[in-house]
Amino acid sequence: MVKLIGYFFGLGCILFLGVAAAGAIYLSIVSKELPDYEVLANYAPPVTTRIHAGNGALMAEYARERRLFIPIQAIPDRVKAAFLSAEDKNFYNHPGVDLTGLARAVVVNAQNFGSGRRPVGASTITQQVAKNFLLSSDQTFDRKIKEAILSFRIEQAYSKDKILELYLNEIYFGLNAYGIAGAALTYFDKSVTDLTIAETAYLASLPKGPSNYNPFRHADAAIARRNWVIDRMVENGYVSQADGEDAKKQPLGVTGRRSGASVFASEFFSEEVRRQIIDKYGDKTLYEGGLSVRTSLDPQLQIEARKALQDGLVTYDERRGFHGPIKQISTAQDWGQELAKVQGLSDVPEWHIAVVLAVSDQGVDIGLQPDVDGGGKVSTERKRGSIAAADMRWAYRSSEGDHKTAKSPSGVLSAGDVVYVEPIGDAGSDAYRLRQPPKVQGGLVAMDPHTGRVLAMVGGFSYGQSEFNRATQAMRQPGSSFKPFVYAAAMDNGYTPASVILDDPIEMQLSNGTVWKPENYEGEGGGANTLRFAIEHSRNLMTVRLANDMGMNLVAEYADRFGIYDHMQPLIAMSIGAGETTVLRMVSAYSVLANGGKQIKPTLIDRIQDRYGKTIFKHEERVCDGCNVQDWQNQDEPNIVDNREQVLDPMTAYQVTSMMQGVIIRGTAAGKIKLNTEVAGKTGTTNDEKDAWFVGYTPSLVAGMYVGFDAPATLGRGATGGSIAAPIFNEFMQAATKDEAPEKFVVPAGMTMAAVDRKTGMAAQPGDPNSIVEVFKPGTGPATSYSVIGGGETQLAPEEILKTSPQANQAVTSGAGGLY
Repeated sequence: MVKLIGYFFGLGCILFLGVAAAGAIYLSIVSKELPDYEVLANYAPPVTTRIHAGNGALMAEYARERRLFIPIQAIPDRVKAAFLSAEDKNFYNHPGVDLTGLARAVVVNAQNFGSGRRPVGASTITQQVAKNFLLSSDQTFDRKIKEAILSFRIEQAYSKDKILELYLNEIYFGLNAYGIAGAALTYFDKSVTDLTIAETAYLASLPKGPSNYNPFRHADAAIARRNWVIDRMVENGYVSQADGEDAKKQPLGVTGRRSGASVFASEFFSEEVRRQIIDKYGDKTLYEGGLSVRTSLDPQLQIEARKALQDGLVTYDERRGFHGPIKQISTAQDWGQELAKVQGLSDVPEWHIAVVLAVSDQGVDIGLQPDVDGGGKVSTERKRGSIAAADMRWAYRSSEGDHKTAKSPSGVLSAGDVVYVEPIGDAGSDAYRLRQPPKVQGGLVAMDPHTGRVLAMVGGFSYGQSEFNRATQAMRQPGSSFKPFVYAAAMDNGYTPASVILDDPIEMQLSNGTVWKPENYEGEGGGANTLRFAIEHSRNLMTVRLANDMGMNLVAEYADRFGIYDHMQPLIAMSIGAGETTVLRMVSAYSVLANGGKQIKPTLIDRIQDRYGKTIFKHEERVCDGCNVQDWQNQDEPNIVDNREQVLDPMTAYQVTSMMQGVIIRGTAAGKIKLNTEVAGKTGTTNDEKDAWFVGYTPSLVAGMYVGFDAPATLGRGATGGSIAAPIFNEFMQAATKDEAPEKFVVPAGMTMAAVDRKTGMAAQPGDPNSIVEVFKPGTGPATSYSVIGGGETQLAPEEILKTSPQANQAVTSGAGGLY
């Protein structure tokens, strides 16, 4: 018997040693295949890039995985406690694998064998880190062994806090949220430090199965799982019994993060910044690099710019009548379900979607689009309202706006029509006004002329309607808004505002045999007048003669210098704005006039920092000697060195500014601009009134815009820069300067003022009612004899100026004139 026992004992030892040897060999083989866990030391997960306004407010976020990295020191103990209770209560005591938990899982799985239930896991937080960072999610024995080995090694290499930090920043919470900071924002629109017990417990319940505990689709399961986590927190001593019971009574409270931009109406601006970052650093850096981008956007000016452009576009559009409803739906049964499916303009919250329920000669009864929760459930509440006949009278016109086609609301709308409406009256009123997205579009830019910082940018009526940015992407003819740069070239090359030039009909023959006959907007010329008169009244004939007298090569050089065009062709028609450029470029060029001739680099971005806070880009290039000293030792104040290039004589800049002040006082914008500060500007209207421009400035702010159809078409006779664009500029600038003290343009030292005759440019006699005070550079003054530029010409422009490609000739000769 003893021998038999000894035999079995020996056999058992041999088997044990064999199994141990096989196990050792297996572990040795598996260990060689393990990834390098030391890469965790250089953990750099994909992190959200955040775009901020100039005041620090969040504008937009870009990420493939919505994650914000947060160090363990910044994570509240309550949050740590919730995840430890839900996932690994022995985390701070085990060596990477929880043997007690593993044994318990084996027993439970044995009991559930054959029941169809999913096996219970026993992975620790360390094991989850090993799986998520270094292994796949395959449910295999090999993977579990590798996971355990890596967990032991990770525990030896890193502190518990470091492992927990990796875990909390990496895990997926559903709704494209990664990491605890991203999840707190996504589900509750809160920072991690502001989470309540109930909110923390709910987030801790999600890693097991985010889709299983979706707050909208599986609310009951989500609450049950959250309450289970709260019970574990109480059981483990992290939360008192009373606080736990109170937390379980709370609703889930998932609000979801605010959709769209956090800074109202900033979508066009944010999208332009996104494009620039991709061009500069690539899309991987944008979507994974965790950049912090501080832009130049002024949120209040952005709101004012949006409102001014929208008001102008809607005013013009409504004069052309009603375009028709968005669509038709049935109102026979529950109209709310069908109406809820209609997509509105998310960035025009003032307007609501409504369906027409009944129409009479007195007005329209409407049903308003019901609310829809995050899970897609349509509210059962059905709100109603009305549109009085007086609040939709504009819609009686035909879509061409030429005559009335209806006499009452019943001639415009019918039951089932889906339309936009805007509430009017006091809050709670059921009165609404009929609205429609305009077909006409435009772009607006506002800039600080001394720094080039773009303070506001609106790329169209609505980003939700069209993402095309007409402020930066639309190439349009600037028309007469280009003329100030022709006159700047003249002032720099011997002419004065009192120089006289002929304003009579002209014609020229181009190299392809076409005869070009530029015209003034009003038709025939008016004899001879000063250059001031020419720019104030936007005289095409005078400008063409001036450009010809100087030579178009000089005009082209100035256009390139100001950044309006890249390598402008020296074609005579370009002198009256026949080329194509953008609003941003025009506003940048006017900024040089406003700041006294200093070159500026337009920018939407002030500074970019990487994920570690290191500045990798800044717009400010000026040098400040002594700005970073540690303490003051009676030294002088730091001196900021302005190293910008002087691209225009300051005296020339002031002369052109002075002439453009006349545009607003006496010229094509007379009566349209009413500010409490000095302002200069220029209108622009292209051939056949296809585009209407206005660009202008005060001493500290430049703004410009155009209005036109995306597919260029006439805006209608009389639709000029002065009648359409100037009122938009005025509305914006009134709002932008309402709290600012009045400013005056600085007259450069050495300039002189002299009274001249408005028409002849010669010195005026005292008391002459036809005189005007003109500004002159040193060594210049009123003419002592009457001289007219272009007085004896019969043929304009040397042939070599006009030789160019057929396409360029076609651009030059399109239309008979009318650039204004």
